[in-house]
Amino acid sequence: MKRYPTVLTIAGSDSGGGAGIQADLKTIAALGAYGTSAITALTAQNTLGVRGIHAVPSAFLKSQLEAVFEDIKVDAVKIGMINTIEAARIIAEVLDRFQPEFVVFDPVMVSTSGAKLIQDETIEVLWEELFPRATIVTPNLDEAQILVGHKITNVDKMIEASKEMVNRGCQGVLLKGGHLIAPKLFDVFLQKKGDPRIFESEYIESKNVHGTGCTLSSAIATYAALGNTLSDSILLAKQYVAGAIEAGKNITTGSGSGPLNHSFSAQVMHVISM
Repeated sequence: MKRYPTVLTIAGSDSGGGAGIQADLKTIAALGAYGTSAITALTAQNTLGVRGIHAVPSAFLKSQLEAVFEDIKVDAVKIGMINTIEAARIIAEVLDRFQPEFVVFDPVMVSTSGAKLIQDETIEVLWEELFPRATIVTPNLDEAQILVGHKITNVDKMIEASKEMVNRGCQGVLLKGGHLIAPKLFDVFLQKKGDPRIFESEYIESKNVHGTGCTLSSAIATYAALGNTLSDSILLAKQYVAGAIEAGKNITTGSGSGPLNHSFSAQVMHVISM
């Protein structure tokens, strides 16, 4: 028997289509895997910003997760927007029960437009419940500064912050330095047992970067589901995101920060033996 490599994305819905569940499913499909989903919250948003957030009732979130795990083999999980304590605890409970092999957690806290997407009291619960259960956590600079409680202004500070996160319980961290705008961009990758690795890439000038973090984290999960190592999954995901930004930089979608071109090099669906 054969099946598709499968990724479950647990995240919020973006009505504008550029981030969240929508970006995740586009990415998963473009890279040749099968996407499933559990929606944590509904947002009313477009390229100009977030107008409102409606959390999905916790019992229904649990029902979504159970429906997927009980029927479909999940090779990797991507977690995105979680804005309530109840949602964090339910996800942790379900992860413990079904034990997926690979989990990437993108701790979405602030939207591209600057809107806060998480309750303050939820952040501590993320440290307790979800960061230790994730294979890798992928904060950007703004999110990492919230998590460690101080400014991060250069690569050395990024390395220090990554070490702080690992020492506090993260299995692995990819701290994204895209907010330090420069000719070269730097991301820091650190695991519990290992030295920091610096990923260097070129800065691409574009206003269409809405959903970049969602896209990167779901791409990492997808490449892992396809059988790549964590380090290779990060490298391949970064290459995919760079290509999607480049392909979409001159396209107008809405009046604000537009989406990436997720389908710029869409792959045929992979099939693996059961």
